Amino acid sequence: MIIVLVMSPSCPPRFLRAALLIACMLAVGCSSDSESANSAVPIGECPAAPLQVVVSVDQWGDIVEQLAGDCATVTTVIQSSKVDPHDYEPTTGDASEFTNADLVVVNGMDYDPWATKIVATLNPEPAVVNAGNVAGLSDGENPHVWYGPDYVFEFASAVTAELSKLSPKAASYFTAQSDSWNTSMQPYQDEIASIKAAYSGQSYVATESVFDYMAVALGLKDVTPAGFAAAAANETDPSPGDVAEFDDLLKAQGAQVLIYNIQTQGAIPDQIRSTAEASKVPVVDVTETVAPGATSFEQWQVDQLVALSAALKTTR
Repeated sequence: MIIVLVMSPSCPPRFLRAALLIACMLAVGCSSDSESANSAVPIGECPAAPLQVVVSVDQWGDIVEQLAGDCATVTTVIQSSKVDPHDYEPTTGDASEFTNADLVVVNGMDYDPWATKIVATLNPEPAVVNAGNVAGLSDGENPHVWYGPDYVFEFASAVTAELSKLSPKAASYFTAQSDSWNTSMQPYQDEIASIKAAYSGQSYVATESVFDYMAVALGLKDVTPAGFAAAAANETDPSPGDVAEFDDLLKAQGAQVLIYNIQTQGAIPDQIRSTAEASKVPVVDVTETVAPGATSFEQWQVDQLVALSAALKTTR
């Protein structure tokens, strides 16, 4: 834009200065409008007011943060591996985090019932993404949804769709964030494909069902004694007979690996682990929540998959 000022020789200097100032402001304003209209929104800069998002557990929290980027403030309530989401009692401060939420993300399936109860008290209720519902699972089934690869990607798509619905101006931004996240998940997909190709049909036993969805995706066969598995699923102690059956299976090397959830340690899991180690059955440690030191969901999962692959390799 070109602005031409024609001033009378008799015009006072203060009028000249004012006119020049106005001209500069007009020029800057028009330039800014033009640049905004003709330039794409870069990744990393939100084109709309950030949303407020609350996530119940960190298994999903990291993924939501990556998908939301700068277009949301994400608060994850449980971020410690020392806390059991099943029995968690939220503080007043935790509950207050939900008050102004535009979106609440929960695992569902009675894994984090405290979160859904808080949402039910809000008026108006915020939008909710329930990972169990997205996966098409029902209460009573294995609630460790984040260990199912297909479920993880379905969840991510649902979150992106909900974010875009809540903030239409940022829809293209959320799409770009989703594309970036999918790219970051390629090592995760590659490791799954590699293990499945090499070890599908191999057997495993587990102290708890946390890894089962991933094991199915890898083509592994669960030979955990049924009584022990049922007790673990119901969060009760297995009978002495169940434990003895598990020990006998390990002593006979009836499974290639033991999947051991280090967050459910106790006398019985410790006994099972000791028997496995004494029987030369490789033990693969997994965690229910994001492992301490992991910088992302994908790193956490890939590290565990690499450890599993190494363990299975030793059994050949």
